[in-house]
Amino acid sequence: MRFCIKKKGRRGRGMAEMRLLLAAAAAGTVLSASGCSSFLRQDNPTQESRMEEITDSESGSLAADDPETAGSSETAGGAGEAPDEDVIETLPARFDYREIGKLPPAGDQGELGTCWAFASLMAMESTLLPEESWDFSEDHMSRMNSFSLTQEEGGQYAMSMAYLLAWQGPVLEEEDPYGDGFSPEGLKPAKHVQEIRILEEKDYQRIKEAVYETGGVQSSLYTTLQNYESTDPYYNRETCGYYYPGAEKANHNVVIIGWDDEYPKENFTVQPEGDGAFICLNSWGERFGEDGCFYVSYYDTNIGAVNVLYSGITDPDSYTGIYQSDLCGWIGQLGYGQEDAWFSNGYTAKRDEILKAVGFYATMPGTSYEVYAQAECEDPKEMDLSKPLASGSFTDAGFYTVPLSAELPLKSGGKFRIAVRIHTPGAVHPVAIEYQAPDTGGKVDLTDGDGYLSQDGINWVSAEQTQHANLCLKAYTGE
Repeated sequence: MRFCIKKKGRRGRGMAEMRLLLAAAAAGTVLSASGCSSFLRQDNPTQESRMEEITDSESGSLAADDPETAGSSETAGGAGEAPDEDVIETLPARFDYREIGKLPPAGDQGELGTCWAFASLMAMESTLLPEESWDFSEDHMSRMNSFSLTQEEGGQYAMSMAYLLAWQGPVLEEEDPYGDGFSPEGLKPAKHVQEIRILEEKDYQRIKEAVYETGGVQSSLYTTLQNYESTDPYYNRETCGYYYPGAEKANHNVVIIGWDDEYPKENFTVQPEGDGAFICLNSWGERFGEDGCFYVSYYDTNIGAVNVLYSGITDPDSYTGIYQSDLCGWIGQLGYGQEDAWFSNGYTAKRDEILKAVGFYATMPGTSYEVYAQAECEDPKEMDLSKPLASGSFTDAGFYTVPLSAELPLKSGGKFRIAVRIHTPGAVHPVAIEYQAPDTGGKVDLTDGDGYLSQDGINWVSAEQTQHANLCLKAYTGE
């Protein structure tokens, strides 16, 4: 088992003090008997986190820590709209994907610790149903990502997000079948994921809205179950009801595919305070529960604490090029001890093409932003920051693709730069970063980044050179 331990690091000095707090992406990693794990990404000071203090000169006081569980904003073609109020008012007491053709087949992880990959891809498949039916490869997601964990060691939803947002997948199951210990090189993604929302902890109304309007929500629970044959004192095999009231952290991922407000509390082996349950899809095949599904009490300790919605899934031709330096995705956060910050990435165009959009994380709900871009620009100090090419706000936290109001022509071999001014209410470290956090098993490459951070948009410092981090800020192009 691997646990995140709070650690305070060394401190240096510069002409003006700049403080950086780095924390691993996991508030805790707990492997279940089946080998699955859930890394809870929190920006909550009550959570455990590894921290290191570093000082430097130039640009005020920087701080960083763990990613936060929250999220919602615009999709690949828009940005972070709130749920339809009419839908909110008319949510039924019971809703079930099995009854409307939005349930993908229940996958079977077998003896491997890949529940996180099954949950992520089954959630994606449910989002696309019933209009499109897909079978994505869990083998490829769990083997061909930018992390060093084996399939036996488990994983977490942040790994799924990084893999999908880097366009490393998803690929088709037929191209990389599960469980054969082999994944071919060079497979191309069947879809591009441009938006992933992270819904706030235990916000059951928001979870229901997401399931009702968009797709299955990846969440987690604690269990000692290992497969469809095993037993657990908190699982009622006759009613397929599960309720865990204890303090253990989540160790298994599932997909919320519906709910029943009137599901009887008497159906659980340990009786909760009241009725009601989420209907969840598991990854132990169709012999588990009701053809792979079961009921998790609203009063369960962990269900709904972490909630991931794959809300922006497009065809691969929506954007034809991606520029990025954060293949391991959102591992930590940086900031200046305040709600506002600027961050910028520079890239070299690979061909004559058009810059069409940028992508970045909102690390907490209610984030607002301004986006800037400039061709033939080496230094963020040279950018014209007087007129943004996009602006808006996000309801939830998560990753969002923001189209530019004016497309920017790029010349092959020319340097271009993008920048974002972000305002995240309640945050002190609003900028998502990738860095080498030991507990996450990532393989971070700092040589591919050209990121800068600023408190005011005037004075900038290198993220790679001074903070040993890459910025999570991508650029998307087309012909």
